[in-house]
Amino acid sequence: MTSEAIAVSKIRRRALLAGAGSAVMLAMTSKLQAEEAISGELVILNWLGGTELDMMHAIQRGFLAKHPGVTIREVAVTVQGDARGGIRAALLSGEVVDVIINTWPAFRKELADAGTLRPIDDQWKAFGWDKLISKSWRDLGSIGGATYGLTYTYGDRSGIWFKKEHLAKAGITAPPKTWDEFLATFPKLTQAGFAAPVAIPGKYWAHAEWFESLLLRTAGVETATKLAAHEISWTDPVVKTALMKYADMLNAGCCGASNIMLANDWDGEADQIFQANAKNYLLIGMWMNNRAKNDYKLIEGKDYSLFQFPALGMGHDDTSSVDAKEFLVTSNGANPKAADAFLDYWTSAEAANMLAKTGYASPSSATDASLYGEAQQVATKAVASSKLQFVLGDLLPGDLVDEYRVQLQKFLQSPTAANVDTVLAAIEAKARSSY
Repeated sequence: MTSEAIAVSKIRRRALLAGAGSAVMLAMTSKLQAEEAISGELVILNWLGGTELDMMHAIQRGFLAKHPGVTIREVAVTVQGDARGGIRAALLSGEVVDVIINTWPAFRKELADAGTLRPIDDQWKAFGWDKLISKSWRDLGSIGGATYGLTYTYGDRSGIWFKKEHLAKAGITAPPKTWDEFLATFPKLTQAGFAAPVAIPGKYWAHAEWFESLLLRTAGVETATKLAAHEISWTDPVVKTALMKYADMLNAGCCGASNIMLANDWDGEADQIFQANAKNYLLIGMWMNNRAKNDYKLIEGKDYSLFQFPALGMGHDDTSSVDAKEFLVTSNGANPKAADAFLDYWTSAEAANMLAKTGYASPSSATDASLYGEAQQVATKAVASSKLQFVLGDLLPGDLVDEYRVQLQKFLQSPTAANVDTVLAAIEAKARSSY
């Protein structure tokens, strides 16, 4: 190469480097300008409670630290069972909010059909969420090809919580892996002095958890999907089979008197296990991890853990029930820029790792998985290796889910084959008018 060519090459290289540097500086300046431009009040409709609410507030503070021009106002919805009624009431009363916390796919569709929600496909591209959130999670938040929900946490709903010292006291060396092994632990736990092996919170909704995992393990994901869409009847034999498995557990002496089951919600039954040391097993979502750490001051993996729903050997043991919580943005919100930035913050490593430290799983690939404790590792592994079905109750229309839960309360009071027929016939009658 001639000296003249070398000189030209150096000039070109310098120009390229200068251009690259300018592009980086421009991008950084644009980002800073965008952050500075976000200001004003961000209104969030929030129905969370307890330590889960504490977690939400902690991450909100992280967001506000990055966007000091923003203030957050919460429209709090008081929850007695299902929060959907309270959210509807708040919106119908004229509350204008920017962000809604949601966990029900059926409710998301209801809000989208009513024109309440704003799609976030443009934001997904502009913020580069596809680099952190997998397509499967985006699909989960989509309706008819448009994306509405950004999942910020998810949970294994087929995991059973237990306190390690309880099993040791009963001479049980490892969590049961099969249904028969699970039932066989009941007399051992009872003889060890515990009031009831299984905590069933039957007051509002949590008693349905057992039926929903049993439906998956006896009939599979496709059947559960068809039932949620009312493509098969609630009186179909496959549904009765699942409910009779539930009856087998009740009749094996799992849970004590039905009036005790119907008196407590999930948190009261958790207290019976982790504070009163009176009961042993609880099938509930991953928010239990946060409660165990923060309310009970227990050490994950040492004091308590989680095991996956026992295998039934009916060809569907590779299934799990899951839930997810998501953010929805409204079509009439007064501060869409702040709403979009708020969603973006939750995909970041900072927010994802705060979730992990408090016992929650984030779908963001920016999460440091080493922050997960034993229970969360069991749960995330199970979710990754399972055929998944969303919580059945979250997929049902609102009026049907109420009837479904009431009828399951009646089932708890009389878990006989004849009453199972009566219960399922009543749910089916309601389903015919709900779709």
